[in-house]
Amino acid sequence: MVMRSYLAVQAAAVLLLLSGCGYHTLGAATHLPADVKTLSVPVFANRTTFNGTNTAMTEAVIREFATRTRLRVTPREDDGADAVVQGTIVNEGVKPLTFNSATDQSSSFVITVVVSVTVTARDGRVLYSNPNYVFREQYQATTNLPLFVEENPAAVERLSRNFARQLVADVLEGF
Repeated sequence: MVMRSYLAVQAAAVLLLLSGCGYHTLGAATHLPADVKTLSVPVFANRTTFNGTNTAMTEAVIREFATRTRLRVTPREDDGADAVVQGTIVNEGVKPLTFNSATDQSSSFVITVVVSVTVTARDGRVLYSNPNYVFREQYQATTNLPLFVEENPAAVERLSRNFARQLVADVLEGF
């Protein structure tokens, strides 16, 4: 009898632990209020001298929210939206990563982008905020000038997709 009671307590403890594991269905925006049905994602502001990164990041965020949630996502500032994702590229830089001593040229670079993001409800409540997302992406330089292909835009696209995945996960999961 004591052994059965012990096993029942153990089983109950296991069930209790599993019930709080944090798993949920795809698209269940667990940390956005239930009344948020429409999300506005206007083009991110850009406080840098680099062009295009803010557009690539905004498009990636829109795609990620649209594919991972059931929210209606609009790419502009919409007064009727239940919440607004506002992003600002605070800093962006490209630095040489490796150097080819035979050609005296850098052979790879790293892009670093710092982004501030706030998700605000229609009533002004801040639903999520992170002023310091830091993302990096490496790319190789083309050394054959007749076949030169600018690799920086592809690296920005990869960085933007990674940023969007992390941002949406953070907003939905609350981590």
